[in-house]
Order: sequence, then C-alpha cells, then structure tokens
Amino acid sequence: MNSMDNNDNENEIEKLSHTLSKIQNLYYKKKGQLEELKLEIEDLREVLNFLNSLISNKSFHSADELYSKSLINKNEILSEEEYFIEELPKEMAMGTNIKRKIFSKDKTNDAKLLCVLNFYDFNKVEIKLINPEERSLKETSEDFIRIFLKGALIQIKEKNHNLNLNYDYFKNTEVIERININHLKSINEYDLITSKMRELLAKETSTRI
Repeated sequence: MNSMDNNDNENEIEKLSHTLSKIQNLYYKKKGQLEELKLEIEDLREVLNFLNSLISNKSFHSADELYSKSLINKNEILSEEEYFIEELPKEMAMGTNIKRKIFSKDKTNDAKLLCVLNFYDFNKVEIKLINPEERSLKETSEDFIRIFLKGALIQIKEKNHNLNLNYDYFKNTEVIERININHLKSINEYDLITSKMRELLAKETSTRI
C-alpha cells in the first residue's frame, strides 16, 4: 500500500513539475515579448513627439489641432506618406534627437540595459555600449562583421557614399565602447542600424549564456 502511495506521489510530482516547466517557459516568452513591445512603444512615442514638435514649431499650433482642422476642411484622412518625412532639410533637422534603448532578454534576471542609441540632427548616430567589457565587441569579431557591418553599414554605404564610421575603445583595449556613425541621410538608415545592433547584442548575450 505504501509502495502504491509513493508511486502516486511521484507521478503527481512529475505532472506538477511538467506543468511548472510549461508555465515558466510561457512566462519568460511573454516577458520577452513585453520587453520588445516596450521598445516599439518607446520608438513610436519618440517619433510622435518629434513630429508633433516639428509641426508645432512650423505653424505655432499643435499637430492634433492641425489634423482636426484638415479633416474638417478636406473631409478626408491624409495618407501615411503625406505625414511621414524620411528626409528633412538640414535647418529643420538641427537640434533633433531620437533616442533608443536595447535591453537583454535574460531569463534568470530582470532585463538589463545593453546599449543606448542617439540619432542627432538626422545626421549622426552615437551608439553607447553599457558595460562594454561584458560585451567584448571588437572590430574583428566575426558576428560584428557579419551582422552589423555587412548587415547594416555596408548596405547603407552602397547608397550613401559619405557615410563615416569611427570607434571609441574601452580603457586602451580593442573592446568597443562607443560607435560613431556620421552623415546619415534618413530615418530608414537609423532603423536598419538599430535593428542590426539589437540582433548583434542578442547573439552576443545568448552566446555568453
């Protein structure tokens, strides 16, 4: 009788352990999706703020007010292409900054900030790596060349020959602490750089784990 009870207990524990494992996997999956959603929301908020300030400075009215008036006057909604400005005249872009942050997806700890990107004046990108000694990114790293250089900068360079790249290094080592990219021409180029940096850091993080 005791043997049967022990077997039942073991089966019950096995079932509970299996259920716990499934719930944990689902939890971390949803947590990762939430972090991605937070980043997307932050990106959208920054673009919206930029567009709103751009329109406000141009007309001395809020974007919402102008939009409402345009609907009353035209009785139609403008297309996305009419709202979104990919390239801006230099005098309009001066003083702008679109900041983005990339976080880790560590399943055992809370998400950690890996790097911060700033897009200044629709012309310059500064990528600051947090705790660069942990990242250990180098110009000669296979993943850095394949994912970031070939996946983003070389593609941009083919269309934008003025693109310029330089690095700041961590404490006289070959480890990259800051990446400076100059003479960009559009938000699309910044989007590609952000995407490939996120892919690179995700690759580096998973390799270390």
